[in-house]
Amino acid sequence: MKSAKQLVSTVVLREGLNYVEKNPMQNLNKLINWGEKLAVKENHKEYARNFRRILNEPENNWRTFVERLFVELDPHVRKKLLENFVVNSGLAGMPLAEKIGAKHGCSIPWAILMDPTAACNLKCIGCWAAEYEKTSSLDYETLNRIIEEGKELGIYMYIYSGGEPLIRKKDLLKLARKHNDCMFLSFTNGTLVDEDFAREMQKLGNFSLAISVEGFEEETDMRRGKGTFRKVMETMDILKKYGVPFGFSTCYHSQNTTAVGSDEYIDLMIEKGCIFGWYFTYIPLGKDAKLELLASPEQREWMFYRVREFRETKPIFLMDFWNDGEFTEGCIAGGRKYLHINANGDVEPCAFIHYSNVNIKDVSLLDALKCDLFRQYQSRQPFNENHLRPCPLLDNPHQLREMVQQSGARSTQLMDLEPVEVLTDKCIEISQKWAVNADRLWQEVQSQKECSNCSGDCSKVG
Repeated sequence: MKSAKQLVSTVVLREGLNYVEKNPMQNLNKLINWGEKLAVKENHKEYARNFRRILNEPENNWRTFVERLFVELDPHVRKKLLENFVVNSGLAGMPLAEKIGAKHGCSIPWAILMDPTAACNLKCIGCWAAEYEKTSSLDYETLNRIIEEGKELGIYMYIYSGGEPLIRKKDLLKLARKHNDCMFLSFTNGTLVDEDFAREMQKLGNFSLAISVEGFEEETDMRRGKGTFRKVMETMDILKKYGVPFGFSTCYHSQNTTAVGSDEYIDLMIEKGCIFGWYFTYIPLGKDAKLELLASPEQREWMFYRVREFRETKPIFLMDFWNDGEFTEGCIAGGRKYLHINANGDVEPCAFIHYSNVNIKDVSLLDALKCDLFRQYQSRQPFNENHLRPCPLLDNPHQLREMVQQSGARSTQLMDLEPVEVLTDKCIEISQKWAVNADRLWQEVQSQKECSNCSGDCSKVG
């Protein structure tokens, strides 16, 4: 059941959006003013003020991005995004989660990532999901219970991974229909989307996709199989036709960084209709891991600069989940901002950390958040004072080793039960090399912040 604040906020903002639709860019400022008044958290109020400033700068690429949302998204979808993502998950959900977390002495995440199935219709080179048994799955009842318990804790954002989640697309649509106050996002290889599915997404309005793509045709088909890129492009055309929200999910590695960090790549993604893009870097999980795919420190640094440049020049929302530790104050896993539940029900701190103390089939979601491994995470975060070295595996492997050992967590990679000592040993050398680049970049970031906060005239110095 929605809280009184959610109900009031939803009604006000929905009516506001109806008003905005008449003349979007002219009337949007008034909607932002209402949103600022409804916000409880000071940082949410600050977001509203910054957004208002952006909209008043005609040449700002973020203003162009907002215009894209009004042109390319279906009106019903826009309203559901506002109601579920901005109000329920943000303005109302986050303060409630903080209050409940303080009461129980644990972090309540903003989002839950879960795997409906470990099965997949592709076999991508170096994919960690290939380590799970293909028969593993979370039944509809378990998925529904997780969402119901999550909403009681203030969680209204649910993300699917796998395996290929859309193998279970009927159940996923059913869940989105039942929990129409939540926002759902599914990572997908994009090969199972058709017009009927896109039409249902449009009708629901609260379901979006992050489509895995590794660059252009050569780079994508190299890891995902011949013909995959063309199918993904066709899928994007279908989704754009129906005005539903989608974006790209790209793993950058030693063989594709130049391609996926190029202007041509981002321009193509925008042209195809992507409104967001998630960048991940390759993580060497499992017995089939390809260490040669690890991005070099030079490649990771190049992506650091490229994503920041794109944010100033391209009308698309981009995140780099390793290089953006600066904005999240380090690692977000372990229940701090999100957690992962695999297809077997094991509750893991992160999609890339396959160790667990508890199974969701045996405990409540709240009890899972209090498990020993999660407490280890929350007591140590951030894992490094340099937030450009956020990860307890790739950047600080000793941290993950100690947490797993001290919590008694077990390996959840059912195909090879990879000991934490074996996994972390793979990352020691690359973490040491990246530390040199990251420490220099971190000093650069801190200097820029000091300059932006300084009211003096630096031109007079020296």
